[in-house]
Amino acid sequence: MFTAHQNTSLFYGAFRLIELIYHNTVRTVRKGHRDAVFAILANIMQTLVMIAAFYLFIDLMGMRGMAIRGDFLLYIMSGIFVFMVNVKAMGSVASAEGPTSAMMQHLPMNTTISLWSSALSALYTQLVAMFAILAGYHLLWNPLVIDDPVGSFAMIMLAWFNGCSIGMVLLALKPWFPRATAVTQQIYTRFNMFASGKMFVANMLPVTLVGFFSWNPLFHIIDQGRGYIFINYNPLKSSLSYPIIVSVVLLVIGLLGESQTRKHASLSWTAGK
Repeated sequence: MFTAHQNTSLFYGAFRLIELIYHNTVRTVRKGHRDAVFAILANIMQTLVMIAAFYLFIDLMGMRGMAIRGDFLLYIMSGIFVFMVNVKAMGSVASAEGPTSAMMQHLPMNTTISLWSSALSALYTQLVAMFAILAGYHLLWNPLVIDDPVGSFAMIMLAWFNGCSIGMVLLALKPWFPRATAVTQQIYTRFNMFASGKMFVANMLPVTLVGFFSWNPLFHIIDQGRGYIFINYNPLKSSLSYPIIVSVVLLVIGLLGESQTRKHASLSWTAGK
């Protein structure tokens, strides 16, 4: 008679899972800062610095003539935003709390909640930073004109999904090869500063150079996104299906690897950390 009966219906379980993901997402956003506002401001400043650096670089190198006809600063931001969402999602998921984390000792916390929270926290901070920058640019500098806002936002979400998929693979490999995984993550971030194709227009690349970039899903996402943003640009050397297929394949591999890693989880993995 003193037993507490808990509602275990499907609806209650789904609601409880969403609630746990929400609270852990807030905790993840605040992990590096006391207040979520500071985390967002830090992302805004980081993005603005990158935009300014690429603007000066392209201007000083005399590459403005190679940009898409239209708003030059919007052309730069179209690549920076996709790149930032991708690498932030990858880094956040790759560093998500695993089965040996102290938080996993507190039920009903589990790795699924940790993964969702890490992915959503990266998406939240980047979207708020992106919309804040675009709103400030629209109000203070130049009115924004985007040909297909829904399509361009879908490319942002695809970049986030691709980053999460890569992060899942790195997360699965991290306990087995911690140093190699950390180096791979840094190489991916640094290499994509150029290999993502955000500094040039894919249609202007000669055929001999397309092969150096077409393997990269981020190259296709950025180019397709610019096709949605600019009315006078039609992507001819990139594909929308390629990054989707690669992201799904990497996600499946990452989920299988993470499941296998979880079965062999040991507290000794974190003993030296």
